[in-house]
Amino acid sequence: MNGFPWESTIAILGLAIPVAAAAWEFALVGRKRLGYRIQMDTTAPDAGEAPHAGVLRQMQRDNASLRDPSFVLLRIENSGWTLIDSDDYVSQGSPDVGIEVRFPGRRVVGMVVTEMSHDYLRRSFVNTPREGAPAEAAPGLEVIDGRITLPKVALNRGNHYKVLAVLEREAEFTAPEFPDPVVVAGIKGGVHGGSIRRTASHVLASKPVMMFIALLVLVAAAQSLTTFTRDEVRAAPLDCAKGTLVLSGSTAFAPVVREAAKHYEKTCPEARIPITENSFKGSVAGLDALAAAGRKTGQQGSTGLPDRLAFTDGAKSVRRPQLLPRPVALSLFTLVVNKDAGIQDLSLKQVREIYAGKITNWLQVGGSDLPVQLVSRNPGSGTRSTLVQQVLDGKELMEVTQGDCAALDRSAPGRCEVADTGTLLDTVAATPGALGHSEVGATVTRDDLRQVRIDGYAATLEGADDGAYPYWQTEFAYTYGEPPADSIAAGFLRYLANEVGKDVLRSQGHRPCAELAKPLLCRPT
Repeated sequence: MNGFPWESTIAILGLAIPVAAAAWEFALVGRKRLGYRIQMDTTAPDAGEAPHAGVLRQMQRDNASLRDPSFVLLRIENSGWTLIDSDDYVSQGSPDVGIEVRFPGRRVVGMVVTEMSHDYLRRSFVNTPREGAPAEAAPGLEVIDGRITLPKVALNRGNHYKVLAVLEREAEFTAPEFPDPVVVAGIKGGVHGGSIRRTASHVLASKPVMMFIALLVLVAAAQSLTTFTRDEVRAAPLDCAKGTLVLSGSTAFAPVVREAAKHYEKTCPEARIPITENSFKGSVAGLDALAAAGRKTGQQGSTGLPDRLAFTDGAKSVRRPQLLPRPVALSLFTLVVNKDAGIQDLSLKQVREIYAGKITNWLQVGGSDLPVQLVSRNPGSGTRSTLVQQVLDGKELMEVTQGDCAALDRSAPGRCEVADTGTLLDTVAATPGALGHSEVGATVTRDDLRQVRIDGYAATLEGADDGAYPYWQTEFAYTYGEPPADSIAAGFLRYLANEVGKDVLRSQGHRPCAELAKPLLCRPT
């Protein structure tokens, strides 16, 4: 392999990273850990009557036998690599309290700290009494109904102490089983945000975590071995090409192209497809930009631009002979109406009369008493030209009455124009009585609009196939001349026709031309 050994370097990193992660977890981050274990949590509900119960029958609180007594043994431990000092604790409600233990559904009737790993720990729980005086609890050690508070105990590595608690059921708690005790504590600079962690017999990490790390190291080692011993470098997918691709054209088809471009860049690391807010300004604008780029480069002969594509709703006009079409998908469009208009179905005749200015109020077609406000795309839009050709029988829209849609007279019918699909949908949603047109996929998530059926048929591919639904169009990708086979323009076109590209098209409500009986025509069957 020529050049820098990238794959070997990556393989080495694949082995080094998990080793470094384990070292970080245990040697650095894991240096300071506070843990606990629930070593016993058992009940003795029949202690008063059981044979051989002995002194258990004498367990009382306020001269009454304990209600459903239980016993809990907790182990508090330093499970990290370094000292936990008393100053490391985050106070729990009181400056002297380092750990709080709650027992949901139970009340503490007795508690003792026992089995300390070192005698010096005892000083943290008992104040040294004066001669002849009873022992007193150290600050922070307290029993309050259903909880125990423990002081800030300095613990060397591996040190521990245990807390044995006797509890009884609270009268209002009726569940058959008690929840686990809740242990709350925090230390500064500790692992996992410093919170106390429940540990198992393996104090450094749980067995699943240890197994995962071991498996990760083995996988990385195997990857390194195969990389070092194989003779060939895996080729990139055939559709991949390197370079920068410039896209333009239809605003209605833009969401599909953006999604496909994102997937293509992930698949092909050497490809870049920068898309900005100004990339898609309409079908005609996209064709104009492509033609201008071709003229600027002075491209001659049959070889075309390798780095530009324009997407259009429908075929281009007879001019611009240098631009070559590739059908990509069959797309559905729909009329969209403001939900206040009170209609969801129009006949084809009614649609034509509305756009001709003959029907001016929704009352005339069984809707609300609102004037019809037509919100249309600017000339050059594919969704608009498709509306004229496929739905309005070639007849152009009525004249614009207001250049700014926000200034429409809400008391009278009118028409305005906008530059892109998103603005059109927002304007229709905000304007009572408004009617517009859009690509179907852009309206799916809009609950402030209504799709309009035409002659009772919704915008479906089945309706278009049967010839019942008229508002559809073929989406084309245009190139300036014939792009080189190894160019990024040719690679991206092939990508749109393969499985991943077809999945993207289908996810946006389009039908890939490659799936139709006559892919080059790409029309309803």
